[in-house]
Amino acid sequence: MDLLLAKAPGITVFGFEITAYALSIVTGILTAFFLISLLFKRRNMSTDLFMTYFCICLPIALITTRLFYCITDGMPISEWFAFESIRRGGLSIIGGILGGLFSVIGVSYFKKVNFFRVGDCVVIGLMIAQAIGRWGNFFNQEVYGGVIENEALHFFPFGVYINPNGTCWDTFAITFGGAEITGGEWHYAFFLYESLANTIVAGLMFWYAWKNPYKPNGVITACYFIGYGLVRSIMEPLRSQEFILGDAVPWSLVFSLLLLAFGLAMLAFVLVWNKKKEGKLFGSATGDPYGITKFIKDVKDEKAYFSKWNMMCAIYPENYEIKPPKEKKEKTELTEKKEKENPTIDQGEEK
Repeated sequence: MDLLLAKAPGITVFGFEITAYALSIVTGILTAFFLISLLFKRRNMSTDLFMTYFCICLPIALITTRLFYCITDGMPISEWFAFESIRRGGLSIIGGILGGLFSVIGVSYFKKVNFFRVGDCVVIGLMIAQAIGRWGNFFNQEVYGGVIENEALHFFPFGVYINPNGTCWDTFAITFGGAEITGGEWHYAFFLYESLANTIVAGLMFWYAWKNPYKPNGVITACYFIGYGLVRSIMEPLRSQEFILGDAVPWSLVFSLLLLAFGLAMLAFVLVWNKKKEGKLFGSATGDPYGITKFIKDVKDEKAYFSKWNMMCAIYPENYEIKPPKEKKEKTELTEKKEKENPTIDQGEEK
């Protein structure tokens, strides 16, 4: 799916054009950043730990997003990361999912953190980022379905007006301004359908993560693969042929079905394992019912402070210290430094 620079609106900064497609992707990433950071805090993990994951996993996911597209599209190796080639576009969300999955597994292994516990936060941000990023397809006039023959259905958001010689703003002009623009056709807005479906799935997962502290970890992660795999499996065959990745093999559809199967298998695994270990599918019949009781640090000496966002603080308040006011903390640190530099005998001079 080439990025049609001549048609895609955007902004120019110091003479460099940043397309609306790129802006939608960046908006999705920033939204995911804040959402995942909040969920880390809510689900009793260090936000510093989140930064470790973010700084390592995001670059890897971006690279694999590009690699998956280039490999499955048959692009010459010399063009994979050439500047002009990247500017023309070519990304695959499924490649990013695979890269993100393995990088999160790797960081979790070295940090000795439960992958499912981290994944339950990350996938929610990932899903909403994908929902926002899909609007880049609107700006590029791509990832749409067949022609809508019924004129009564010629309206946005049910359909999208595609004008090969115009821009996406033609759709707004026709829909909201009553303009008469010719040379295009109305197509099913599959990019929008997928965006809305992803938003609904993300909302349901966020609600579950925000309210539910119970074992087992991994339910939300599995639901992401199920939800996203199902949505893509339905949408992929309905797109116009030019937007289906792969010629002989529809790779996006194949991997979408694999993601769906993987998610179902993962959900079955985490529930059966919890039942075997804890005596119940959710929670525990024999021990601590919560899957997020332990505060997960980024570094060994990091302290767990009380936070109104952390749902475990209300359940086990004794496990959290009250964070001292900033001024008092700075004063205490300064006093300790002076005492180390000028040690004194508190109990008077020995005689």
